[in-house]
Amino acid sequence: MITRAQQRKRVGRRMTVLTWAAAVVAMTPLVIILGHLLLNGLEQLTPTFFTQLPSPPGVRGGGVANAIAGSIMLVGIAMTLAVPVGIGAGLYLAEHRRRRFARLVRLLADVLSGLPSIVLGILAWELIVRPSGHFSAWAGGIALGLLVLPLVARATEEMVRVVPVALTEAALALGFSRWRTALTVVLRTAMPGIVTAVLLAVSRAAGETAPLLFTAFGNPFWSVDPTRPIAALPLQLYAYAQSPYDEWRAQAWAGALVLLMLVTIISVAGRAVVRARARLLSAVSPRVGGGNG
Repeated sequence: MITRAQQRKRVGRRMTVLTWAAAVVAMTPLVIILGHLLLNGLEQLTPTFFTQLPSPPGVRGGGVANAIAGSIMLVGIAMTLAVPVGIGAGLYLAEHRRRRFARLVRLLADVLSGLPSIVLGILAWELIVRPSGHFSAWAGGIALGLLVLPLVARATEEMVRVVPVALTEAALALGFSRWRTALTVVLRTAMPGIVTAVLLAVSRAAGETAPLLFTAFGNPFWSVDPTRPIAALPLQLYAYAQSPYDEWRAQAWAGALVLLMLVTIISVAGRAVVRARARLLSAVSPRVGGGNG
């Protein structure tokens, strides 16, 4: 006769097998994509690929140096807009969660996060590109910033809400003002989660193509002027992937591999920063406790 303990062990083993199977299924598409990119794009990753401008159609060689620089500029503009506004909005939503205006802001953030990215590109085209009469990096960066703004805001709100209330009450009891408590105590405690959300936002902004079709437009030449059309790695991949030239399609695979590598490096760097901060806090806490004793 099977006892209850044996039955629990059997159920536990079955669930363990199911969770491992689910993990393998979840990782399989990423492994297939990575293998396909390595197979088709690795041989194109030469030094000239990172340092030269795109070659004319049908000509071997060339690179995507202008596209990499343009993507960095566009993501920088987007994060400059989205991070301060998103963190501030998240703090407000967490501190005043029951107010009517906070509920309205939360609703609008959820609606904005569900909009297709191409809609934000059309909005930026209507509000920025059309009045100015030309495409620009500013328009592309603002479109990307609007795209990731709700992600940063909602993630900040969730991270701030899990901060222990005792920390806030202790800071207020020591005479800190409400805003100083939010910035120096609550925000610093929630910073690892916020950093992770910002890195996710960077990854999403770096890989978006649709908003840039209506704003940055692309540029086959070297340009770092934010008021003019600018190249971007997703735009370059889009143009190369649908071209009839084998050389450009091969570079599209290499560009996709570079984009994946950049996203991976950003994610790994973010995790390293969070772990380093956690180790620092764990090393400081015993000293502080010993000093008080």
